[in-house]
Amino acid sequence: MSKESELELSRRRALSLVVAGVGVNACSRAEGPKGGPASLVAPARSLWSTTNPVLQASPLPAGSTWETLDPFLFCAHHDDHYPPGNGAFGPRVSLAGRALGQDFSGRDGFSMYHGLSVPGFPQHPHRGFETVTVVRRGLLDHSDSLGAAARFGEGDLQWLTAGAGIQHAEMFPLLGQASANPLELFQIWLNLPQKNKMVAPYFSMFWSKDVPTRTFLDTRGRPCEVSLRAGDLEDMRAPTSPPHSWAKDPGNAVCIWTIKLGPGASWELPGALAGLNRSLYFFRGQSLTLNGVVAPTRHRLDLRSELRVRLENGPEESELLLLQGRPIREPIARRGPFVMNTDEEIRAAYYDYQATQFGGWPWPSEAPVHGGERQRFARHPDGRVERPG
Repeated sequence: MSKESELELSRRRALSLVVAGVGVNACSRAEGPKGGPASLVAPARSLWSTTNPVLQASPLPAGSTWETLDPFLFCAHHDDHYPPGNGAFGPRVSLAGRALGQDFSGRDGFSMYHGLSVPGFPQHPHRGFETVTVVRRGLLDHSDSLGAAARFGEGDLQWLTAGAGIQHAEMFPLLGQASANPLELFQIWLNLPQKNKMVAPYFSMFWSKDVPTRTFLDTRGRPCEVSLRAGDLEDMRAPTSPPHSWAKDPGNAVCIWTIKLGPGASWELPGALAGLNRSLYFFRGQSLTLNGVVAPTRHRLDLRSELRVRLENGPEESELLLLQGRPIREPIARRGPFVMNTDEEIRAAYYDYQATQFGGWPWPSEAPVHGGERQRFARHPDGRVERPG
């Protein structure tokens, strides 16, 4: 089994799967043509000038799973081009030849993941961390063992603290029957410190209208759009993180930003505290330089957090994801859907789940879908229902 498959399968309900360890690729600076920018090459190492903000560059894999640095555990980027729906929320095409229940093939532009008829991730448990989910296109149907439910998309943000244990399902209903159903989302796993790993689960929903977004214009009037799901920028403040999140303490400087640069646009990423882990994922675009250093496309760029970074885009629109935070620096024991500090705690998580099902599953199926209406909503564990308005 490949490393990528193991990481993808870490989200499965099957508790016997083990998440593989991940490595890093070292890259260094090489001098470019005389008078031109430098470039990043691997695997040679060298001392870089103080103006080069990039500590390391690692290629993004072809699949949906990206490696991350502490305090993050991993990031999934799902970008699926689903066909028209079949009236039962699944794709109106043959699924023959797919490994249904474990389909990460990307065949014909989409995967079914662990869904059998509707794509997505049916009922599965978590303990010891948080999921931060940003749906940029399409819709996601959430259901959990707290009784909470939501249909969200169009830039909405869901933040779920698993804590001592929760079950949830994340399905991708294909509502459009006369047109394609594109889906793009990020799901980021953010670790919890040991003192908070066994807190009560917590469900949060933030609509796109509550996510601060600003378009900055450079001296030539070319745009850079920045959206904040965690952290601050100038006078913008991201939605309030859950009460026990590592992101709740401003001193941990957790940032989750998306950045979109128009063709030829430039923008300066502000410096932050020294000693943070700061990664910039250049996942879409043709070319980009950072303080004059050429950044390879589809790479994770680990940055010196204290340096300001001037981003200068090439001739095509570019998109980036910024993940930043003070590392927790605690031991990690990680197996399947559980992330704790010791192997003994992992064994206890398996035992607790088998004994209690983390409160049980109040839904009639393992893969609930919330009807055929496009209206987004969130029903909280206390029964309160909210809509984006």
